[in-house]
This record gives sequence, structure tokens and C-alpha cells, in this order.
Amino acid sequence: MRRWTPTTRVHDPPPRLCEEFTPRCCCEIAPLWLPVASCAPDHQQAASVSIVIVQGAHSDSAPLGADFYAGLRRLAAAVGRRLDVRPCANLREFVAQLGSARAGNAEFVLIDPGELASQALAQPEPLRQALDALPSAYIEVHDGSATTLDERLRAHAAPLATIVINRDLAASYRIALGIALRRLGRG
Repeated sequence: MRRWTPTTRVHDPPPRLCEEFTPRCCCEIAPLWLPVASCAPDHQQAASVSIVIVQGAHSDSAPLGADFYAGLRRLAAAVGRRLDVRPCANLREFVAQLGSARAGNAEFVLIDPGELASQALAQPEPLRQALDALPSAYIEVHDGSATTLDERLRAHAAPLATIVINRDLAASYRIALGIALRRLGRG
């Protein structure tokens, strides 16, 4: 049985998450590019919400599914962070969830406007104000370059990064989460 360890190369294929993979510690499920705290008895402590994903609808692409988000949550938990996904049906909900992230003291926000990008650009002021009011850094996540907001929105608080992997939203999320966890690991 091959064990997935922190020294395994990132490009090596991970084992299936079943009988073949039984980590001894949460440090074993984080890839090399994530900052991993050392194993300690208090390593299993409950984490407050550190990272919030505010997500608009994506009707033109396949849904990522609960298993995908559970995997993202496991990556965050492996380094002592908690991830919360907040889906939004319209721009008003999207802006409200950004305000909720601010009020909840989220340490990092990933924004994925999805189909709401065109609405946000047509009426940019509410989203601009919500982004400018965030006390923490944020990253834009997209599945297509045509939907990016950063330059066209003209918010005072620009995103730390804008991640676009055309037609691969899952990869965009994994990269954005890796950046967020890396930055939080430095703080």
C-alpha cells in the first residue's frame, strides 16, 4: 500500500481516497504547495470560518458537486482553516454574502460571480462598495476570461489575484484556495 506523504511530489498522482489512503495525521492530506503546521495534539482543534467562497450560478457548466467542495474543505481543515461556500442566485444575494463575510470576520474571500458578472458590470456600484468594505484580501475565480471583473469593476480594493482556467472551474478553485491558504499561513 502506497502512502501519500508530505514528501510526495505534487505531480505524482494521489491515491484513491478509500482503503488505500488512511492518513495518520491531517498533515498527510495537504499537497506540498500548502503550508502545513506541524503535527501536535491541538492540531484537531475546531477552526472558525477563515475562508468564504461567495459563488454565483453557473448554468452553462457542469456543477462541481458536494464531493468537490468536501475536498476543498478537507484541504483547508488540513492546515487548521475552515471553508464556507455560499451560493447566490442573484446579485443582491451576492453583495449581501460579501457583507456577511465582512461581518463574520472572514480572513479571506474567494469570489466567483459566475453568470452574475454581466449584472455586476451593468450595475457595478453595489458590488464595488461591498468589495471595498471587505477587511480581508479576496481572489476572483472564473471559468472563462470573458467574465473577469477586476479591471472593469474599478474597485479601490483590487483582488489579490484573478484565477481563470478556461472551461475548468474546479482547477481555478483549487489554485485560488492554494493561494489563500498560503497567504493565511504567513500571517
